[in-house]
Amino acid sequence: MSSIITLTCLVFLLAFPTLMLCIVYPFSKKAALFWSNFITTYCARVFFGVLRTYKKFNLKEYPDSVDKLPEQFLVVSNHQSLLDICVHLHFFGGLKTRFVAKDALAKVPMVGKMLRSQGHCLIPRKGIMSIKALDFFADRVKNNGWNPVIFPEGTRSRDGALGKFYSAGFRKLEEQLQLPVVVCALDGGWRISQIDTIFRRLYKGEYRIKILKIYDAPKTKEEEMSILEEAHDLIDSELKQWRAE
Repeated sequence: MSSIITLTCLVFLLAFPTLMLCIVYPFSKKAALFWSNFITTYCARVFFGVLRTYKKFNLKEYPDSVDKLPEQFLVVSNHQSLLDICVHLHFFGGLKTRFVAKDALAKVPMVGKMLRSQGHCLIPRKGIMSIKALDFFADRVKNNGWNPVIFPEGTRSRDGALGKFYSAGFRKLEEQLQLPVVVCALDGGWRISQIDTIFRRLYKGEYRIKILKIYDAPKTKEEEMSILEEAHDLIDSELKQWRAE
């Protein structure tokens, strides 16, 4: 019964703003941005409230370092599920947070419209177009004061194991933006990433997100690579510690 209630609440929560976004998207960028912002702020908060109430699902945030965040920063995080986006929006706030994501997400009906209307970075897997997409995104970040989030693994971890970090996207953004780097670990998404098991695993499930370290903006390629390597080790260590509890 709780699964039915949860599904009904989530559908109702997203139905109206999603419908409005789809209606206004072809005609007004300003209106599309309004409804996209509504979805990523209000709906993100209510989404986890519904899960907590009906499925006893716990979003465990560690706010210790939030008050130490600089005015603008770039987030480096591991990646386990599409819900990682909701978790980051809830933790860092939806109005200034923007993601580097695969262009394949643009084909997902609501998600694609939301990502495009908000100016997120949608990049192809390879080629010169990915470099141009990052260049255009960096300009938008500068002009709007956004906080970009990048997943250096490049794809979701299906089993929660931390994958290899790729440096190209991170280095390209840092060279242009020169922002402080916030290393963030999250865990729990891989357990609820499959449609056939999501409702069973949501019950008394848990998602965690934590800031591990804040770096000053790197000044050289060597500093960029050092930060990325250390970020991988920090996240890997945190995941092992969480799972040992």
